[in-house]
Amino acid sequence: MRVMNDTAAIYLDYAATTPMAPEAIEAMRPFLREEFGNPSSIHSAGGRAARALEAARERTAALAGARSPEEIAFTSGGTESDAWAIVGRILAGEARHIVTSAVEHHAVLETVEAARRIYGCEATVLPVDAQGLVDPDSLRRAIRDDTAVVSIMCANNETGTVQPIRELARIAHERGAVFHTDAVQAAGKIPIDAEESGVDLLSLSAHKFYGPKGIGALYIRRGTRLEPLQRGGGQEGGRRAGTVNVPGAVGMGAAASLALEREAVDTPRERALVELLWARLSSGIPRVRRNGHPSLRLPGILNVSVEGVDGEALLMALDRLGILVSTGSACAAGSMLPSHVLRALGTPQGYIRGSLRFSLGRGSGEEDISRVAEHLPGIVERLRALAPGKAAQPGATP
Repeated sequence: MRVMNDTAAIYLDYAATTPMAPEAIEAMRPFLREEFGNPSSIHSAGGRAARALEAARERTAALAGARSPEEIAFTSGGTESDAWAIVGRILAGEARHIVTSAVEHHAVLETVEAARRIYGCEATVLPVDAQGLVDPDSLRRAIRDDTAVVSIMCANNETGTVQPIRELARIAHERGAVFHTDAVQAAGKIPIDAEESGVDLLSLSAHKFYGPKGIGALYIRRGTRLEPLQRGGGQEGGRRAGTVNVPGAVGMGAAASLALEREAVDTPRERALVELLWARLSSGIPRVRRNGHPSLRLPGILNVSVEGVDGEALLMALDRLGILVSTGSACAAGSMLPSHVLRALGTPQGYIRGSLRFSLGRGSGEEDISRVAEHLPGIVERLRALAPGKAAQPGATP
């Protein structure tokens, strides 16, 4: 349970964003006040900022599993990192073919669509199975001689399904393609090793692992050709122009180190809480299903679908009780369209609109699970009674 706006709330939307860790706040504090130097300046204040920036780069590199801190370039967040990985590869050569999957974050899918319109690219969108996994053989068949980049996420932001990234990267390299993975949801929750897994490009976002918003990073394996999207300065080794967000990078570095320290504790605890939540919900709610892979998944995400009930109606009913969850990706909030991820999994029509994503974190506890299990079955029953035989409409009051 967390206190938000002076009101006790059960926050179960950690996949959307996380509260900043106290360690990250304290690390940032000097660089928000007295240590305001520009790291590109050659005077002493600039030097202190530059050293802090490089220390943050080392910490972020450790979380990503990079061999060298020089392989880390700071960005404004995961969305920019994804766009840079894809468009930067298109601009780096003559190849104009992109391979991705049907369950990617919109930051990837919409960038691919823009590359089609603007640069005349072609794209192959790979299907997934009923649990959300990409078939490695389908990737092998999809790669062409003119494939500029393969972009397949490490872990899905809605269902938590974890892809076989090492195998997929190996296949891409066998065919001479560069491999990018969006690890925004995975970093800080499961071990990430960019060097060992063989990925060439990897996206991170600090606010997903208790760091500040507005700062992210792109891992760029040494030797990978990637054109800058921003020009006009020599920052980030000439790869991304613009004054670097030093406070944000320092906070990201602190959060990255903390994530590595806490992984052995946080992962099993969150996994156990998710299993407890699913056990309580599946025993208390008729016609409910779990979405995604049952074991190859992030520890803290549970995506469920309830037949015959609208997910937004469930969300708002829970919100009135101070229980904060999501119907899917926070970046698609407000969309009335069914989740593209659940559609790709072949979720039955009667269930697809009734989805909820519970995502747990460091502040979650068994009492939160008990509150959800206490209230959600009754909410489902009342909403079903309001609209027998069809999905209740968003906004219905249970």
